[in-house]
Order: sequence, then structure tokens, then C-alpha cells
Amino acid sequence: MRRFGWMMTLALLGAPLAPPALAAGPDIGADLEHFDYPYPVRWFETRAQGAPVRMAYLDVAPIAASNGTTVVLLHGKNFCAATWGETIRDLAARGYRVIAPDQIGFCKSSKPEGFQYSFHALANLTAALLDRAGTGRVVMVGHSTGGVLATRFALLYPSRVSQLVLVNPLGLNDTLAEGVPYTPLDGLRAEEAKTSAGSIKAYQLRNYYNGRWRPAYDRWVAMLAGQYASADGARVREAQARLSDMIETQPVAAELPRVGVPVTLIIGQLDKTAFRANTAPEALRAKVRTVPQAAESAVKAFPSARLVRLPTLGHAPMVEDPATFHRALAHAIRN
Repeated sequence: MRRFGWMMTLALLGAPLAPPALAAGPDIGADLEHFDYPYPVRWFETRAQGAPVRMAYLDVAPIAASNGTTVVLLHGKNFCAATWGETIRDLAARGYRVIAPDQIGFCKSSKPEGFQYSFHALANLTAALLDRAGTGRVVMVGHSTGGVLATRFALLYPSRVSQLVLVNPLGLNDTLAEGVPYTPLDGLRAEEAKTSAGSIKAYQLRNYYNGRWRPAYDRWVAMLAGQYASADGARVREAQARLSDMIETQPVAAELPRVGVPVTLIIGQLDKTAFRANTAPEALRAKVRTVPQAAESAVKAFPSARLVRLPTLGHAPMVEDPATFHRALAHAIRN
């Protein structure tokens, strides 16, 4: 059994978190070389910023009779294409073709040294991947950080998107304007140096799952922590620091009125995520809006949008309650 499987066995038996020396967990590779995805991984190889890069992606054909629609699933910062596994299965069973990429800087995809991350750059690379896949117009679904990217994609390429579905997205409010202090890259690097399986789990327990943890979530903690534990973990930490800088400085809040495609916001109401609000002065933290709070204003800012509230779920509804989320997503795409 792989070391990852060994660790999961301990988790399922209720073993305590590893001591600090092992806090990062087993090495599963900086590019998730030893972490299995639910569908065969394909590769899109290209060049970006003068260097060769490759994007991992899943491209799953419909299981039922094809309805001719392609759904693109964009993951969040603490997630990967693999996190969409059950959602892909559900959509394929409904007749959709589904594409789920790992963005540059994340998961199985390249993490180039010195890369200048921006949502514009990631959207451009995603558009090139979809060109190679021959998709035509797509339904774009973005979760968390992927929601910012999906919105940016729709702003850059409106003719390529039939509708936009945002699942607990970041970027609907400008957290720096609401009191979060800007953290320079060196500060973000210092934070990444402290990241471990324990800190990842604590953050997700508090912000994503409303204090309720299930053994199934351990797989996703191990997926993240195992990258940090690799011999090339410094490359992962550098990419994550640069990606945090991108998220904190590039919200789409001011541009929502320019989004010209229909938008559905699917929001787990128990989500406590407010990006980097913990770094704000204590007196200002309450003014930094959480994702559900920001969504209430954002739905009015989009020219054509509706808000679907999931009252009992948090930041990652596709993980927490796939059946409920899939019903909401299927309804959003059909209507």
C-alpha cells in the first residue's frame, strides 16, 4: 500500500494528528505524482512567460445521451480537479461533457519559478486549453478562488461562456478595502513555511465545515499537506505564496456590473471564509465580509444574477453534501 494509503488508514481508525516532525504528512510529490485522480489525467503543454508549462486536466465524456453542453469546473486554492470527482460523475450521468483543469501553480500542473500569477494569465491559459479540447461555448463553474477565475474568464471571453455558476467564490468583495492589511510576498512566504497538515485541517474545520469534521475530509488535507512534504516542497510553498498575493490584490468586486452572461451564485450559508481577515486588526475583522455576506450584495451588482442559498452547508458544498449540491448545480445549469 502506498504511504498515502497508510496514512488514510490511520485517519479512518481515528489516529491523532502526527507530531510536529511529521505534521506535513507523507510525501506524495510536489506535483501530486503519487495522488490518484478519479479519472485519467490529460496534459495540455504550452509556453507561458517564456517557459514551457503543462496543465493537468480531466476531460470526461457524458455517460448518458449527450446534451451537447460542456461544463468546465474550476477549483479553489485549497482544492484540485480531483475534488470535483463526484460532481463530474453526476454531470456526466446527466449528459454533460465535463472538463476540470488544474491551474498553473496548483496540484499536478506546473509551478514555474518566478511565475507572475494573475487571474488574467490563468484565464488565458484556460482558454488555450479549451481551444485544444475543442469545446466551443461552455458553462463555467468556479469554486472559491476558481470563482474569481471564472468571473475573469467571462469578462475576458464573454462569447465563450453561456452561463456562469459561482460556488462560494472569493473576490466578490475587496477585503483589502475592508480592513485586511496587505501582506508582502516575503510575509506570505513566512506563513507558508509554517503550513502543515494540522494547520490546514484547523483552518478548514473552522472556516469551511462549521466545526464539524468527517473522516472523508482527511483525503483533501492529505492531498495538500503531501505536496508540502515533498523533497521539492519549497517550490509548492513559493507558488502558494504568490497565489495568495494574486488573490488578495485582484478581486473582481468592482467589475461585476460588466459581466454580460447570466450568473448563478450557489452559496453555502455557514461559510466563514473572509480571505486573510485573521490578519486584520481585531477592531476591523467584523467589517471584512464573509463569502455569504459578500454574495448578498454581489447578486444585485451583476446585470443578470440569482442567488441560491444552501442553509446548512459551508465553503465546499460539493465535498460536504454532494447530493444537495448536485441538485442545486443541475437546476442552475438547466434554467
